[in-house]
Amino acid sequence: MSTALFVIDVQNDFTEGGALGVQGGAAVAEGISRLLAAHPDAYDLVIASRDWHDGDNDNGGHFSSEPDFLDSWPPHCVAGTHGAEYHDDLTAHAIDFHVRKGQGQPAYSIYEGVTEEGGTVRDLLDSHGVTDIDVVGLATDYCVRASALDALAHGRRVRVITDLVAGVSAEGSREALAELTRAGADLITSDHVTP
Repeated sequence: MSTALFVIDVQNDFTEGGALGVQGGAAVAEGISRLLAAHPDAYDLVIASRDWHDGDNDNGGHFSSEPDFLDSWPPHCVAGTHGAEYHDDLTAHAIDFHVRKGQGQPAYSIYEGVTEEGGTVRDLLDSHGVTDIDVVGLATDYCVRASALDALAHGRRVRVITDLVAGVSAEGSREALAELTRAGADLITSDHVTP
């Protein structure tokens, strides 16, 4: 039995001042780094995802000049740009595996991405015997929600660390957390993480 931490999309474009910045995004980056520093042995694996979209097309309709902010969005997290990089306050050296998702298409869940080595998240978790996953990051009502639901669907025990997530909207975030609870996730705060 081993435990992984999913760090979802803590990128410049999703934090304050970014193309799709959410309120509290920078604080989430700082809080995750504090958690990893305070509990370096709490997780067997730290796996971080990043949106990593193509810059020269609409990414399967994901990018739009007239976005609906549900399925289509303004351009964001274009591969190789500052917006696609991890936020400076996230301790990137603590990440064991980096996952890129949305390469040329819409993607919300970490499970839709591939590792830098070309593998899937599911295979990575299986090969390391991961049974439990804590989820942190951005945004609660989109990519955090989708990643946690996929982890539950793949038979993992999931906890969402509620003080280390931030969402696009307060209402959407509340609804997402309620949905995750109904699906079987536990909601905790970072002071409940132990090695």
